[in-house]
Amino acid sequence: MPTPTARTLFVSDIHLGTRDCQAALLASLLRRVRPERLYLVGDIVDLIAMQKRAVLPPAQQRLAARLLRLARGGCEIIYIPGNHDAALRRLCGLRVHRVRIERRAIHVTADGRRLLVSHGDEFDTHVRIAPWMLALGDGMHQFVLALNRWCNRARGVFGLPYWSLASALKRRVGAAQRYVAQFEQAALHQAEREGLDGYVGGHIHKAGFRERNGVLYCNDGDWVEHCTALLETSDGRLQLIDWRGELIEREPVMAAAPVDGVAPLPVAATTS
Repeated sequence: MPTPTARTLFVSDIHLGTRDCQAALLASLLRRVRPERLYLVGDIVDLIAMQKRAVLPPAQQRLAARLLRLARGGCEIIYIPGNHDAALRRLCGLRVHRVRIERRAIHVTADGRRLLVSHGDEFDTHVRIAPWMLALGDGMHQFVLALNRWCNRARGVFGLPYWSLASALKRRVGAAQRYVAQFEQAALHQAEREGLDGYVGGHIHKAGFRERNGVLYCNDGDWVEHCTALLETSDGRLQLIDWRGELIEREPVMAAAPVDGVAPLPVAATTS
């Protein structure tokens, strides 16, 4: 399936500086998709992990260079730091050529919808999970990521494409599903409270769409497990794609009645 024209691309949770970063796969996607605007939605560089051990193999260095080439080529890049690169939040408001750092943004789609864009760690306080379960889950997550690395090394030997063992396991864990559901509800509530049409974020490493009361939730996934991105087409439609640029899921169709019988005019702007 050919990759659609990309007006905007949202990626998050790349975790550069760690062994789990799938830099080569993201670079492969960026060779196929050339967006006009690119949102880096947090945890791009894992400054927390790098305090213990920094891992920057050639593939990660090439990815960083490709991002800079995109900016030099005319792509507008908005970097929204997450909890793993929170130290960069002190630079919010900084603009260097076509790259700017923001705490959050309001993205306006080609069809005029206004979407809140943030990493999503601000919603952690709304998720009711016992602290000991969070600590256990984090330890298990690191173990599963290690298994994921070994699994895909073995698949590579046999010429098989990337597959997320971590994702397959998490789909079967009830606590993980409850955490995701509570996170989604918190993000939807925030967008509703601000009178926006939807929300785009990352953080929880679970790509997908949800809709409530005409408000759309979008999560672009991550680049350590699922290797997915959120793409806005030239007409403003949103869809999840994988590292090959292939369609995973389209946004749900919502019946939106025009105000006073007049459809909204397309707007092409981003504000913060």
